[in-house]
Amino acid sequence: MTTALIDRLAQLAPGYDDSAAFPVESLRAVHEAGLLTATVGRQYGGRGARTAETARILHTLGKGDPSVALITAMTLNAHARQAAEPHWPDELYAHVLKESGERPVLVNHARVEPELGSPARGGLPATLARRTDGGWSISGRKRFVTGAEGLDWFLVWATTDEAEPRVGTFLVPGGSPGIRVAGRWDQLGLRASGSHDVAFEHVEIPYGNVVGLGPYGPSAEQDNRAGAAIHLPLAALYLGVARAAQSFFHSFAHTRAPANLGHAVARTERFRRTAGEIEVLLAAAEQLVFDGAARVDADDSSYLPEQALGARVLADRHAVRAVELAVRLLGNPGLARGNPLERHFRDIQCAPVHAPQEDIALLAIGTKALDL
Repeated sequence: MTTALIDRLAQLAPGYDDSAAFPVESLRAVHEAGLLTATVGRQYGGRGARTAETARILHTLGKGDPSVALITAMTLNAHARQAAEPHWPDELYAHVLKESGERPVLVNHARVEPELGSPARGGLPATLARRTDGGWSISGRKRFVTGAEGLDWFLVWATTDEAEPRVGTFLVPGGSPGIRVAGRWDQLGLRASGSHDVAFEHVEIPYGNVVGLGPYGPSAEQDNRAGAAIHLPLAALYLGVARAAQSFFHSFAHTRAPANLGHAVARTERFRRTAGEIEVLLAAAEQLVFDGAARVDADDSSYLPEQALGARVLADRHAVRAVELAVRLLGNPGLARGNPLERHFRDIQCAPVHAPQEDIALLAIGTKALDL
């Protein structure tokens, strides 16, 4: 990754944040850098990036624009899952890879529902897949579908209408008739992530466009202990946001020289102390995340799923706290729309909302600690 790419994302980020428009130009730049397909498996001729490299990619992209980084993360995760355990129909995945070589191809899961909430908390999806003469008809509504406007593939979690219902992930092309944005993403942070509500109204797909179809039960529910390959890179993404905030904090400290002080505020004790606390918070979190990612890639059996969950909990806490410290010390300038720190402060608030959220993660960690 070049510094020029990150600088370009950072240059475009304020405009996309202000308009909440889909970041087409930024994603094109990520694609041209070869990052949208970094996790394509080597068996498919890809780079085969694993957890540690993915974490580094998202950490760096997070410095430039975390909305773009999050959209990228979802596509990288889809390719990483396919590399680890092939499950897409061969011909269909080959088509995705061919298209990905020519333009940005975006893939993401559509799992959260208005009534059900996050699958991390259990429950059967209300979205229905009905059998048709030629395949499946998908109907339902999903929430927080990151990158919705630009997705080439929606991986829709749904229940069949069979006498004995089954649950699976249905592969729905983004341009299919019957797909519409049903609720606009208008949040405090990550405003350009396009995490809209999406309605699927009798969307027709071929019979073979489904993976993991089986009876509903514990095996069909989300395993909150698993998923270190996505938990750790997501934590790294938000640590990238915090590093960008730190960078602005340092620049401000070196350039702000009040007349009554006679020198830059960087030389004052309170700025130096806060700079030290921010660095300790971020360096410690990065060590947890990147070391954990390396252990996952090394198939270290002593590295438990609960440790990855714990690393993400602490990394999110540290990232949020570090940006908060910078804003508090700068006062009004820290909250001014004219500088990036205000945007970083809003974006970092999104760190703890990703599933599994902190209470669910701590429950899993505590259950293991008590050996229940």
